[in-house]
Amino acid sequence: QVQLVESGGGLVQAGGSLRLSCAASGRTFSIYAMGWFRQAPGKEREFVAAVTWNRGSTSYADSVKGRFTISRDNAKNTVILQMNSLKPEDTAVYFCAARAVGAGKISEDYNYWGQGTQVTVSS
Repeated sequence: QVQLVESGGGLVQAGGSLRLSCAASGRTFSIYAMGWFRQAPGKEREFVAAVTWNRGSTSYADSVKGRFTISRDNAKNTVILQMNSLKPEDTAVYFCAARAVGAGKISEDYNYWGQGTQVTVSS
């Protein structure tokens, strides 16, 4: 099993920045990729960004390209989501997720999930 714990959410004004962290523990050697998803009230969970554990290859949703950056620190088993130029539409609960095989944008393909952290962007 892999345990994921997110931190770093909060309230920020539009145009501001937040940094989310996700610490992985347990069978971290089984992780192939990690990603961030978000879910706003009344909406489906959507892909935000992902990074492969070994090569560090990244992918992003079109809505966050150029504003968000995902990175990983293998030594600390941590994934970071740096969010800049935040918009009110970025308001959501952000979830960290990990998968053992492959990399992609489909939430059902991720095996492990954190509890989520709230991000609120005021206009």
